[in-house]
Amino acid sequence: MSYLFFKYQGTGNDFIIMDNRDGLIHLTTEQITFLCDRRFGIGADGLMLLNSLEGYDFAMKYYNADGRESSMCGNGGRCLTRFAYDRGIHKTLYHFMAIDGEHTATLGEKDWINLKMKDVTQVQNQHGDSLLDTGSPHYVKPVPDVWSVNVYEEGRKIRYSNEFAANGINVNFVESTDNRIIVRTYERGVEDETYSCGTGVTASALLFAHNENGFNHVDIQTKGGKLAVEFEKKGEQQFSNIWLCGPATFVFSGEIDLPANI
Repeated sequence: MSYLFFKYQGTGNDFIIMDNRDGLIHLTTEQITFLCDRRFGIGADGLMLLNSLEGYDFAMKYYNADGRESSMCGNGGRCLTRFAYDRGIHKTLYHFMAIDGEHTATLGEKDWINLKMKDVTQVQNQHGDSLLDTGSPHYVKPVPDVWSVNVYEEGRKIRYSNEFAANGINVNFVESTDNRIIVRTYERGVEDETYSCGTGVTASALLFAHNENGFNHVDIQTKGGKLAVEFEKKGEQQFSNIWLCGPATFVFSGEIDLPANI
């Protein structure tokens, strides 16, 4: 069977997207893994379906490159919003449903998409580092020189440690400078460093708030480009009105036939 696909990326975090508003696309774990493979398939960090849902502009279904449905993907949500616009869903304010609940999104300037994330009300201390959930679970570790870190090896150690091996966790290494933070992320489900992770930079930005009570704007540099996170901080562990802002770009489209043996 032939599938029409579209490739999008947000700061190097790349996705295969299919328009499934008619509900006819049903992919197996093995098929998704094949499509995301960078040598034998299209190649991507994940695959998304644009689904229909009554009462919303669309629904987001997200799968990691390992073929399994995953928790929220921030850059994926931004790319899917851009895709929805490109497919004719034109709104000033988008309302869509994802695995972690309702989201809103807006189109910004210069191809940027602004995505509202879930509130965060708990940050746990983990051996001097931090654990928090921004739609996906994240481990945030401050480092003095993020570019010198072997993210694959160090991230994998934490992700597969006894505490996290069963369910997995995303691991962020963060360097703070005078005017921004630099974030590199090991993502579960991809099981490698990605060029950017939306929920990861969101988690990292919350922990590096400069205003302890009120509005914060944090600029972020990732391996794949620049993002920004804006939020309100009220109390030590209370974060609301969180927005992940950054580019979401169409790359290419095509058709692909899946091998008969998968």
